[in-house]
Amino acid sequence: MNTVGFIGLGIMGGPMAANLVRAGYSVTGYDLAPGGVERLREAGGNAGGGVAEIVREADVLITMLPDSPQVEEVVLTPGGVLEHAKPGLLYIDMSTIRPDTSRRVAQAGAALGVRVLDAPVSGGEKGAIDGTLSIMVGGAADDFAAARQVLEVLGTTIVHVGPSGAGQTVKAANQLVVGGIYALVAEAIVLLEASEVDPRKGLDVLAGGLAGSRILDLKRETMIKREFRPGFRVDLHHKDMGIALAAAREAGVALPVTGLIAQLIAAARAQGHGSLDHSALLKVIERINR
Repeated sequence: MNTVGFIGLGIMGGPMAANLVRAGYSVTGYDLAPGGVERLREAGGNAGGGVAEIVREADVLITMLPDSPQVEEVVLTPGGVLEHAKPGLLYIDMSTIRPDTSRRVAQAGAALGVRVLDAPVSGGEKGAIDGTLSIMVGGAADDFAAARQVLEVLGTTIVHVGPSGAGQTVKAANQLVVGGIYALVAEAIVLLEASEVDPRKGLDVLAGGLAGSRILDLKRETMIKREFRPGFRVDLHHKDMGIALAAAREAGVALPVTGLIAQLIAAARAQGHGSLDHSALLKVIERINR
C-alpha cells in the first residue's frame, strides 16, 4: 500500500499529495494544469503521464476533482480509472460530489473487484496544507480500515459515517452549516460597523463565547479587512449547495434556511465574486444594505 496515484492537484489536492510524499509514500500525480504536477515534483513526487499510467501502478488511488461530471469522466468513461484498474485497487474519491454519483461509482468498482470509498473533506486550503482535514468516509468498513493509514496523513478527524454515498451526504451537511455561519458572521460585521462598534473587539468576544466557531477563529480578521483570497471559492460552494439541496430532495426533507443560504451564495456568484473565497458572502450582505 506504499504506491499512491493522485489525480487532481489543485488548491486542495496539491498539498494533500505533498503530505503523502513527506510521509514516505511513493506518489505519482496527474492534473490537466501542469503547475500542479510541477509542484508535486518539487515536493519529491512523480509526474504521471495520464490516468492509465497512474492507475496501473497504484496500490491506492486518490482523486480530488471539482464535481460529479469530472469524477464520472475520469472514472467511468472508456480509458478511465475502472478500465485500467487492477482487482484489489483501493480507490478513494476525496472530491465533493453528489451522493448518488458516489454510489454509482462504488457499484461499478465492486463489479470489477475495485474497493471504492467516498471520502470528502472539510478544512479548506489550510487544513490540506497542515494535514488537519476532517474526513467523512462512506463505503465498506473493511475498506475504510485499509485506507485509514493513508487518511491519517491527510487529516485528524477521520470518521466512517456509513455505506457508499454517506460521506458525501455528511459533506453536504457540512457545507450548508459552513455557508450559514459565513452569512451570519457577515451580518454581524455589518451590524457592528453600522453601529460604530469596533468589529475586531466585537468578534473577539463572539469567538470566545457560545457563538465561537472555526470560521471565526480563522476568518474574522480577513473578513474585517475585506481580504478574500480564495481558500475555497464561491463557485465551489455554489456547487456544493446544489448538492445539499439535491440530497434534501432525495431524502424528502425541507431545509428552508439552506435554501436561503444557497441563494446568497448564488448572488455572490452572480455579482462576479465566484473566484473569491466563500467568506466574500460579506460583499453580498453589504450590497443589500447600500
